[in-house]
Amino acid sequence: MSTTTPNLRILISGGGIAGNAVALQLLRAGVSTTVVERSPAPRPGGQAVDLRGPSREIAERMGLMAGIRKYQLHEEGMALVNRKGDTLYRMPADMFDGKGPVAEIEISRGDLNQVLLTEIANVGGELDYRYGEWVSALTQDDSGVEVTFASGVTERFDLVVGADGVHSATRRLAFGPEEEFTTYLGGYMSFFTLPTPAGVEPNWMTTHAIPNASVGIRPDADPSTCKAIITLRTEVNPALRRDVAAQQRLIRAMLADAGWLAPTVLAAMPDSTDFYFDELDRVDMPSLSAGRVTLLGDAGFCGSPMTGMGTAMAIVGAYILAGEIAATPGDLAGALARYEAAVTPFLDSAKELPGGGLSMMLPKSEFGLRAAQTVGKLMTTRLFRPVVMKMVSKTDDYEVPSY
Repeated sequence: MSTTTPNLRILISGGGIAGNAVALQLLRAGVSTTVVERSPAPRPGGQAVDLRGPSREIAERMGLMAGIRKYQLHEEGMALVNRKGDTLYRMPADMFDGKGPVAEIEISRGDLNQVLLTEIANVGGELDYRYGEWVSALTQDDSGVEVTFASGVTERFDLVVGADGVHSATRRLAFGPEEEFTTYLGGYMSFFTLPTPAGVEPNWMTTHAIPNASVGIRPDADPSTCKAIITLRTEVNPALRRDVAAQQRLIRAMLADAGWLAPTVLAAMPDSTDFYFDELDRVDMPSLSAGRVTLLGDAGFCGSPMTGMGTAMAIVGAYILAGEIAATPGDLAGALARYEAAVTPFLDSAKELPGGGLSMMLPKSEFGLRAAQTVGKLMTTRLFRPVVMKMVSKTDDYEVPSY
């Protein structure tokens, strides 16, 4: 990206992958950048994320691949097992050219964020990074945005970028209530770290499904630990929000008779230090910008973890947003319009749910489950691989803009 010297002050709300990726590119363009992140420090670990299609190309352009390779997880593929732990079928990582359920490049969310933070530190520039801080109020006019923070401080910025997740406070303040833009997709997901149970096959993501629920084990970089992946198909319950005890009760109830390693996973759950639980939601915005506030990543275009494209969308969006701002720093309205026009075709493809969504992934009956498993086995056969390749390559023809 070419270096510019605009007299801009840009605030990024959210220090996750989307926020840090756009911060890195803005700093490289000479833009004064402030990042606020609600958590008190960078959050380590987290679920494995992957780079697919255009996002890998952008990671190359951004000079991130050396750092990513340093932390890259070694995963050989995905296996589905029954209640006894017997393998029903496998999908090796190379079966679909590294584009299947396990991609060629997998890295923990925390490690990818650390790669971005390291690059940000190396760039330097006019950066103000604040942990334990968040946006509490916004007032904007034609020339900028007055932002009040949780600490009580009020400052003025030329642009605010909301990159604060699917439950974005920035989106609520600038666009309206969350329920206007989110669609519940029929369930919840939970992730957390636990000691690797005996008998788990090294370097394989292993999953077991029952009607309405599934439990999986995914390897960590440290072989002594692993990640639990739990998916539940159930009615929405707003009372679960922020109630960890209720969330864990629901998980225990729905996996009580699951078999396989479910008892081990459930026993480890209360002691986990990184327990995560949230709705499976899709975010659709009529526009990504409202005046001088724009949205990025899950805040603006979450497709849910079921798409497998969340990280790709965050990185592609960040690269385009920063590139357009740097191209015309004196015309932010034009930059935001071009950002939305350029990224929307990619988002429309990336947000599509594979195979019919949660109803196909987690049928309600044993009969439906056996039917879904039969379809899964067929997907691994030579006859059906071209069909699957078309599904997993849906964003490959997207042409990434150059800046």
